[in-house]
Amino acid sequence: MSQYLQGQTAIVTGGMRGIGLAIARRLHVAGAQVVIWDLAVDGWNSTENGFEPVLRQAVDVSSLASVEAAFAQTLARLGQVQILVNNAGINGPVVASWEYPPDAWDKVIAIDLNGVFYCCRTAIAHMRERGYGRIVNIASMAGKEGVQYISGYSAAKAGVIAFTKAAAKELAQDGVMLNCVAPAMVETPLMAEMTAEHIAASKAKIPMGRFLKAEEIANMVSWIAGPECSFTTGFVFDLSGGRATY
Repeated sequence: MSQYLQGQTAIVTGGMRGIGLAIARRLHVAGAQVVIWDLAVDGWNSTENGFEPVLRQAVDVSSLASVEAAFAQTLARLGQVQILVNNAGINGPVVASWEYPPDAWDKVIAIDLNGVFYCCRTAIAHMRERGYGRIVNIASMAGKEGVQYISGYSAAKAGVIAFTKAAAKELAQDGVMLNCVAPAMVETPLMAEMTAEHIAASKAKIPMGRFLKAEEIANMVSWIAGPECSFTTGFVFDLSGGRATY
């Protein structure tokens, strides 16, 4: 594969497992120096995961102070950041909206939406100064459609989509491209938080009749994060297996 990200530094939040790990691995293959941010970064197995990131940092994306400190450490170590992938997220409870626990709602919004804002807010100033940057936010089909019984997750991901569109317009002449992807359901550890009924209902919505693979998201993200994505910003790239028609 072409190493079109050679010499670039990429931060991937939630990069220790699942979608984030697949994205981090794919960016590494494309030549990027990969920095992984996650709540816990112990237990990394470079043989099992297929590569060694240049840096692993314990970061709480729901804390602006934690994000700012980690970004400063990344710059001190590597000097620059060209790519940010905001992937860290949780699903939250699968429950009717009128029964949704307020503390769970706050946690989902804090991680899935506020975390994207905090990471973007921190990285954008650096990217604008350099006149170049690629930010990819991981949203969801739930953010476009609203999915029953995961109202908190749906609301957070809808917020990610709207934030992406708004901020991208602000950055349109600064050389910083800000896009997001909206995957259908993927087979990841997040499924452990879901009911069997919810999983079956989600699969039934996908015309291809299968779940999305993490590697398929990673392939899309790696192109969006690269220099060839030069005239697309504020866009939602669907990974829906035919589910989305708009």
